Amino acid sequence: MNRNTVRQIVNIVAVIATIVVNGLANALPLNGLTTGEISDRFQVYFVPAGYVFSIWGLIYVGLILFAIYQAAPAQADNPRLVRVGYLFALSCLANIAWLFLWHYEQFVLTVVAMLALLGLLIAVYLRLEIGRAAVSTAERWMVRVPISVYLGWVSVATIANVTTTLDYLNWGGWGISDQLWAVIMLAVGAVLAWAVGLSRGDLAYALVFVWAYVGIAVKQSGTPVATTALVMTGLLVVLLVVIAIRYQQQRSFAAAGG
Repeated sequence: MNRNTVRQIVNIVAVIATIVVNGLANALPLNGLTTGEISDRFQVYFVPAGYVFSIWGLIYVGLILFAIYQAAPAQADNPRLVRVGYLFALSCLANIAWLFLWHYEQFVLTVVAMLALLGLLIAVYLRLEIGRAAVSTAERWMVRVPISVYLGWVSVATIANVTTTLDYLNWGGWGISDQLWAVIMLAVGAVLAWAVGLSRGDLAYALVFVWAYVGIAVKQSGTPVATTALVMTGLLVVLLVVIAIRYQQQRSFAAAGG
């Protein structure tokens, strides 16, 4: 068995383990608490309505598609997947570690695990050359889109995780109100989405922020945070249009033999 085959098998096991542990975390639940029950303890503004978390279903489907695609014999020597190596499997490990830390209320350490997950997914994203190299339709939908959606959600979740942990530590916010901090974080997230969206032409990544920000507006209805979330959503929709126009122009240019 060559090393590429070993990597393919490890990735399959990593995806299965991630989905099983995530399911059991709430089915058992771990430490007698569901993920949502713990989250509801914190009165922070950078938190979306409950329905937004259904995106995990889409993420799980994406991870399964990724596992299937990369496991195909024809993909054993795919240069992009080879460069990813075991980074994806390590990201699954970070995901699982975060769950245990969260359910056992080790909130400071959850930030460490979340940052590790974010860093590993960024590395995977870059090594897959998303938005840089031309790939088949199958690789686009079974590798690039799933990783983009996953990274987009983890980007949002990292901000929420840090915000929640600071609330747990009773951080004073340097005298800045919680709502204003939430507004600042919404702006930071929107800038990040624009940066990635424009530089990589990544519609899926930007769409995740739209999904999350609408959910934040719903959850924080009647507050300045909701208003800001809606404004940022509008700016993100503009980004989606820009990306779509650029993509269409590139297709037209290619079709013309440019």
